[in-house]
Amino acid sequence: MILATSEEIAAFTKAGWWGTETLSERFLANAAATPERTAVADPPNREEIDGHASGRLTYRELEDLSARIATALLDTGLGKGDVLAIQLPNTSELVAAYLAAWRIGLIVTPFPVQWRAHELGDVLNFVGAKAAITARAIRGHDHAAMFHSLKPSLPALSQLFIMDEAIWPEADAARLAALLKQDANEAATICWTSGTEARPKGVPRSHNHWMIAGLACADAAGLQPGDAVMNPFPLVNMAAIGGCFTPWLLTGGTLVQHHPFDLPVFLKQLVGERIAYTVAPPAILTMLLKEEKLMASLDFSAVRSIGSGSAPLAPWMVKTWQEKYGLPIVNIFGSNEGTCLISGAGDIPDPEERAQVFPRFGVKGFEWPAKIAGAIETKLVDLHSGDEITAPNQPGELLIRGATIFSGYFRAGDGGGPVDAIDRDGFFHTGDVFEIAGPGNRYYRFVERAKDIIIRGGMNISPGEIDGLLASMPKVREAAVVGYADPVLGERICAIVVPVEGETLTLDDIRQHLQKADIAAYKIPERLELASALPRNPLGKVLRRELRAMIGE
Repeated sequence: MILATSEEIAAFTKAGWWGTETLSERFLANAAATPERTAVADPPNREEIDGHASGRLTYRELEDLSARIATALLDTGLGKGDVLAIQLPNTSELVAAYLAAWRIGLIVTPFPVQWRAHELGDVLNFVGAKAAITARAIRGHDHAAMFHSLKPSLPALSQLFIMDEAIWPEADAARLAALLKQDANEAATICWTSGTEARPKGVPRSHNHWMIAGLACADAAGLQPGDAVMNPFPLVNMAAIGGCFTPWLLTGGTLVQHHPFDLPVFLKQLVGERIAYTVAPPAILTMLLKEEKLMASLDFSAVRSIGSGSAPLAPWMVKTWQEKYGLPIVNIFGSNEGTCLISGAGDIPDPEERAQVFPRFGVKGFEWPAKIAGAIETKLVDLHSGDEITAPNQPGELLIRGATIFSGYFRAGDGGGPVDAIDRDGFFHTGDVFEIAGPGNRYYRFVERAKDIIIRGGMNISPGEIDGLLASMPKVREAAVVGYADPVLGERICAIVVPVEGETLTLDDIRQHLQKADIAAYKIPERLELASALPRNPLGKVLRRELRAMIGE
């Protein structure tokens, strides 16, 4: 599946933004250069996650394991362009499974471990996955049984591998070596991003797409060869793959896995593993600054920078980390589709400015130290007229095109998302509202999300999906969900429900109904508000902005 046009490939290759090396080839080069260096380390609490002891693999050991998995996948008849579904926690084996798939030209479609049969069944069928890799159990849930129960309804899914029960064959080195060279413009992944539709949208990205995203993060973070990078996010989307995994590949150091986010474990790994770069939610970085005794006990001497994003950063927080602890915070605004705004210390030295604004990458007249600056073009357009905005303090939608941007949603127009997400000029319409700001109009300042996605603990949640499930409750006349602010998770979910006349509803009723639908636990509302009617526009669409006002958000 070649994603870009021949013209795009030629232009981005000539400019040096895209190359010929795949993610697998980059790993193999690292393994050949430093075979005995630690490549990947498990979370120290792994036994609580999947019942197995925590460990670590050298590059030689990781290459061997990935080659054995690749041989097993070949033995089942899988080949170039086939889709492999993976649902595993952040472990060494997850990394090996990715590398194995890419080595033989498979497309990986990864899923959060919280997804259940409700989410998986539809998406696995839609993407046509021919095989899947999962674990026997993850945090007490029987994932093996769940996948086995789904197989009869998935005609394309012919192979299921249970990672902790599989007996991987010896690597067939000759067979692997004889494989045709993979094209770096082929799809490497199809990740999933929730939209206003009930079904998540599939976002195919090539090896080159991931390489340029990793370059942007590694450059802004100041990573150097051999650095240790800690990944605290599920390895299923841009935050983890582009923000941690690919920078690790590019620098050939150690990838330290963390799962799920646990502050004491996070800090233990940060210090004990001598981490050079990691990412953390804004609320965590803020909370740590208020624990002065704890901060005084921690050795941050190896840490070079910390990335954060997904919510506005407090200027005092960014300033305190930099001036008191010598650690610049990298402000990141990204998406699976390839939105790539990054405020690093090299581009915006002032920490308070860096917390609030992003460089106007790709706008004529502005030069930036960031390597990514020339790889993309950005502009703002009026939300109603579509005219380009060039003056400050006028909110507009961010449009972006270039080497980081995907080529369109999987099966767009066929249930897979809008076909017009990328316009005729090649600009991706992000749905995010910014305004021009700062001295000389050099910056973008985030205003709001135009879309209604709820972001809970870094996971995107489609309100429309939950609305539909709530509507099936006999006692519910109409219902909708919105996010409300939470200091740790960013947002939690509130259900606003109009009961059938004469009926009563409790939060437990809502939760039990959704649990019976077997959806991921993070999608279940944690607050209930009753209403006499839902605010709607003339076309009948629920006005979520008014819902948020109703609940005091």
